[in-house]
Amino acid sequence: MGSPRIAFELVPLGTIIQEGWYYVVPFLSRGISMGRKLRRRQESGDESAVRERILEAAFAAFMKSGYASASTLEIATRARVSKRELYALVGNKQEMLIACISGRAKRLDVPADMPVPRDRETLAGVLATFGAKLVEEISDPMVIAVFRLAIAEVMQAPEVAQAVNSIGREASRAALRKIMSQAQAAGLLAGHPAALAEQFAGLLWRDLMVSLLLGVAERPSAREIAGRAREATEAFLRLHPLPKDAATG
Repeated sequence: MGSPRIAFELVPLGTIIQEGWYYVVPFLSRGISMGRKLRRRQESGDESAVRERILEAAFAAFMKSGYASASTLEIATRARVSKRELYALVGNKQEMLIACISGRAKRLDVPADMPVPRDRETLAGVLATFGAKLVEEISDPMVIAVFRLAIAEVMQAPEVAQAVNSIGREASRAALRKIMSQAQAAGLLAGHPAALAEQFAGLLWRDLMVSLLLGVAERPSAREIAGRAREATEAFLRLHPLPKDAATG
């Protein structure tokens, strides 16, 4: 027996191209698109890492040399980037300072899962929990270092103190005002939310912040922080009993 014959049919090249185009082009386009998205994600991730490195370098330079004396060249050298990258990803020294403070200030927001006070017991729990969070975050040695920097640079670079006050301190004040406003709306407290917030903060901190800034006190332990927040809450609620309308309602 002879080998079977295999018949070949000549198909015009134009037909192959015309019929295959609809399958090849979408595949190539999809691959190119996915590649571009992946590169953008990688570049974005790389930029975020470099930006974080710049901010860490900026903070270290501010602590070592002072805000006014620290140069962008020193920061760029510490971060292992060019000055062009430094300005493109973060900005000038003031923008670096604001970014450093803003990142920390976000931790002082009222947590989304914090219950809205509907009764005095819940209010007490919210104040004690959030008060402990404030002391824990603000007594961190890095935060105390920023406050010291602001005080040391108040003459040469007043923008440091302005940034600390308007971004850092305002974050905690705004969070406390929010809690007080919620309690007032529920009929649990009487008075202006801002004044109530300042009073609670005073009871919470007492002289601890000054002692930390002077270096004559150590950062309190978790147990000490919890006890301080609880005592401040109890003292605050004794000063502000349930309003008469709510008590008789």
